[in-house]
Order: sequence, then structure tokens, then C-alpha cells
Amino acid sequence: MMVEEEKLDSKPKPIVNENLRFGERALSAGGAAFISAVIVNPLDVVKTRLQAQAAGVPYQGSCRLGCFESNSTVLHDVRGSSSPGVCRITGSATVCSDHQQYKGTLDVFIKIIRQEGFSRLWRGTNASLALAVPTVGIYMPCYDYFRNVMEDFTGEKSPSLTPYVPLVAGTIARSLACISIYPVELARTRMQAFKGTQRGVKLPGVWKTLVDAVNPVKGSSSNGQNYRMLWTGLGAQLARDVPFSAICWSILEPTRRSILSFMGEEPRAGSIIGANFTAGFVAGAVAAAATCPLDVAKTRRQIEKDRDRARNMTTRQTLAEIWRDGGMRGMFSGAGARVGRAGPSVAIVVSFYEVVKYGLHHFHQQ
Repeated sequence: MMVEEEKLDSKPKPIVNENLRFGERALSAGGAAFISAVIVNPLDVVKTRLQAQAAGVPYQGSCRLGCFESNSTVLHDVRGSSSPGVCRITGSATVCSDHQQYKGTLDVFIKIIRQEGFSRLWRGTNASLALAVPTVGIYMPCYDYFRNVMEDFTGEKSPSLTPYVPLVAGTIARSLACISIYPVELARTRMQAFKGTQRGVKLPGVWKTLVDAVNPVKGSSSNGQNYRMLWTGLGAQLARDVPFSAICWSILEPTRRSILSFMGEEPRAGSIIGANFTAGFVAGAVAAAATCPLDVAKTRRQIEKDRDRARNMTTRQTLAEIWRDGGMRGMFSGAGARVGRAGPSVAIVVSFYEVVKYGLHHFHQQ
């Protein structure tokens, strides 16, 4: 009996289990997302470029000598061309001469800065902010709510299920956030993947990118079928984000609680930042590495220009195609940039969110 009582008493409790309003939590999360999106956007651009190149997209790298215009799906047949920097088409894939292809994360950084300018590393930042702020503003407060409710329930009814609460709460919260804001995610991916053909030329913004997705041919009228294009790749997005959240929170929650309990009974702002940043970095990096193939599939579906093919593609078919074309290397294209982005991103968001909650909690107590 004593052992059972001890188990109930030692049940994990939320880090800052105060009664903050949803709006305050959403504001904390939105601020965290803003900072994170600006800092890690260059790595997001690099990751998307590498994945688009692996998909055989011809508007990547330095192949910009008329092979592809970003507002057209027509490829000029330059089969057999061996001139440096000129695209050549092999079957259905378009490739550049060896020295023109991206060779890795650092090479993408160098080539984007040299060929397109330093500011292009922040291409799609407006879409990232339009995406990250509301997404995280929904995601983090919902996670808190579901976690607290589920932990109270399992603590009373079935303590053995409590360790699985972060996994389930993260999955539900992420699904809600992802479905709500998905068209902006589609715009961001397209904006980052499509390379401008001339330096200094302004590329389409979020709204124009979404309009082009619905009406790729100027003057064509919109209908219900066209608007379905705004949700192209949603299945792949959920297939990536749901496992990512499940893995991430399964690692993050127990890790940060262990660090905080090791630091002492009464958490301070410094210990909250340290514990959440460390746990978030590790959890984000591990989850990103584990779900990289699903991220590659999501990117490939979102940048698909053939409307019929885009509508009919499934995540399973896309993964099989990636494996056929590139094997294991194709499945993990852009993995370095993805892991390098996800670790700091999760760390910044979670630590900022929790320390602002801590500050608001103490402000309400005064």
C-alpha cells in the first residue's frame, strides 16, 4: 500500500503547472516561434534545396541557363549537352554537370551566397513566420492542455500509462496545428525550393505562390478541384510531423524533468532555460534524424509541378520512388541540415516558451 502511494506521489508533474490563460500561452509560444524561425531559416532553405535536387528538380543549383523558368513547366530538350553549367536531361531527371551540383550542406550555403546573394538564405522567412507563429501558438498550448488532462487522468486511473502521455499529447496537438495552417507550409516549401534565375529579381511572395498553386496557367478560372492543390502533400506532412512530435516529446519531457530534479526542488529561470534547451536540442535532433525520409517525401510532393501527379501521389508511392531513384542516400538527403535546424529550433522554442510561462506565473503571484 505504501509503495502504491509513493508511486502516485512521484508521478511526473508539468514543469510549470500554473493556470495561465490560453492566450498567454499562445503569446509565449508565438514569440518563441518568431525567434526560432528567423535564426534557423537558412538551414531550412539548405535542406529544401538538397531535397529538391535529389528529386531531380531542374531549377536548383547553377542550372539557370534557360533550362527552367519558375513559372513554367516546360523543359527545353538539351539532351547531349556537355557544356559546363548547362543542364542535360537523362530520362525523366535533369542533372547538372558535376561541379554545378550541390555537394553538401556547406556547399549549398556557399553557392547560394555567391550566385543569389546572402539575403536568399532568408528566402521564405515571411512564410516561415506566417507558418511558425500560429502553428506553435496552437501546438504548444494544446500540448500543455492535453498533457495536463491526461496526466491527471492516468495518475488516478492507470499510473503505468503516464509515461506515454507526452507521446499521445504531442501527436494530437501537432495534428491539430498542422491541419490548421497547412497551405502556408505549402507556400513556404515552394518559395524555398524554387531558385530565382536572376540576382536582384523579386520572387513571388506567400500570396502569389498560393495563387500560382491554384491557377498555374494565367487567366484560368478557379474551382473546387484547384483549391485542393493547397492541401497537396498534407498526408506526407502529417506522416512526418506526427511521428516527429511523438518521438520528440517522448524524449524531451522525461529528459527535462530529470535535469530539473537533478538541479534542485525549486526551479529558477536559469535552470528552466538550461534544462529545456538541452532536452529540446537532443530530442529535436533525434526526432529529425529518425523522420528524415518522411520529410524528403513531403518536400517532393509539395514541389511537384504536375497537377494530376501531385493529386494522385501517396506518401508510400513517393517513398518507394525516392528509394528507387537514390537509395538510402536519397532517403536521407538534406539530413545534416535538417538535424542541424531541428535541434536548435526545438531548443529555442521550448526554452523560450517555458521561461516566459515561468515569468508570467510569478507576475500573477505578485
